[in-house]
Amino acid sequence: MAGGLKRVLGATPSWRRRGAAIALVVGVIVLHGWVTQGVMDGLAGAAADRDLPARMEVAYVRQMELTAPPPTAAPAAPPAPPPAAVAPRPRRPKPAKPASAPEPRREVEPVVVAEAASAPVAEAAVEVEATAPAASVTEPSEQVAAAAPPAPAASGGGAPFEWPASTRMSYVLTGNYRGEVSGTAQVEWIRIGSRYQVHVDFVVGPSFAPLITQRSSSDGEITAAGLAPRRYDQDIKFLTKTRPRQTILFDAGGVVLANGDVRPSLPGLQDTASQFVQLTYVFSTRPEMLKVGGSVDIPLALPKKVAVWTYDVVEEETLNTSFGPITGIHLKPRNPDQKAGSLSVEMWMSPQLRYLPVRLRFEQDAQTYVDLMIAKPPEIQ
Repeated sequence: MAGGLKRVLGATPSWRRRGAAIALVVGVIVLHGWVTQGVMDGLAGAAADRDLPARMEVAYVRQMELTAPPPTAAPAAPPAPPPAAVAPRPRRPKPAKPASAPEPRREVEPVVVAEAASAPVAEAAVEVEATAPAASVTEPSEQVAAAAPPAPAASGGGAPFEWPASTRMSYVLTGNYRGEVSGTAQVEWIRIGSRYQVHVDFVVGPSFAPLITQRSSSDGEITAAGLAPRRYDQDIKFLTKTRPRQTILFDAGGVVLANGDVRPSLPGLQDTASQFVQLTYVFSTRPEMLKVGGSVDIPLALPKKVAVWTYDVVEEETLNTSFGPITGIHLKPRNPDQKAGSLSVEMWMSPQLRYLPVRLRFEQDAQTYVDLMIAKPPEIQ
């Protein structure tokens, strides 16, 4: 009895030691698997990064200055008032002269009376010129010349378009994702020679522990018809989970989408990052397209499809920024094929900042969106 109890009591520490050893082994296996997976993910990410175009680097040395918005239409000149009627001056009686010096006889010049006030300005000017004595004929007045309609502008907006220097725009981010969120974002346009890159980055949450980080990059060439993307990449990370990279490849023979499908290309085809700068080009060369009530079409290559998106010009707004009020022209997408829950982008382009986007709103639904408002004047090369 005593011996049996002793054996039982003596066995207890052994089982404890074995349980601890087993737990340690399991912990080591789990840790090893986690580290191994992390290393494999890191190697896969490094291999994928090697395929990415090298990010072009430039130095930003000054800020873009606000300019006056260009007029959408030349204001009509007010009609010139008709020339005032000329009345004869009363003659003062002259003192009588001695009989020895008779007054010489003079011819009375005719008096010209202008047309009535209801006559058109141009007709009045012609009538005055036709009936006036030769000595009084002059060139048309500046007021009459200003009333003439302005000469039509040259097609293409006159001066050739000059692409903006490399520009970095910084934004304050607000929104909602399972509750209110905040963060920062930036859009960077880089050009060196005929090559360009556009990077759209935003961080939701604090920078030291972000909830979501996303980077979208477009790499391509600058052509006479605007931007020609060659590659688009998008990376999204939720907390510690990274989604697989989505890549779109552009070629003259077609477009390879992120899901591997091949679609025919379209003239002027853009990606979701390059579209912002392409619209800057479109509105700079054709500002009449930004009239409220109008619309602009832009073909887009999305991860799973190629479609033509229509942006309606909704209204012209005054946006209150940290550096003062600026004009923003609100564009809202209209796509009848858009599925519920898919991402859409609204934008506000400012004619005071070369039609660059001063506000962006990415929305999935009413409860899931981020809103970017420009935080400071754009930095330029």
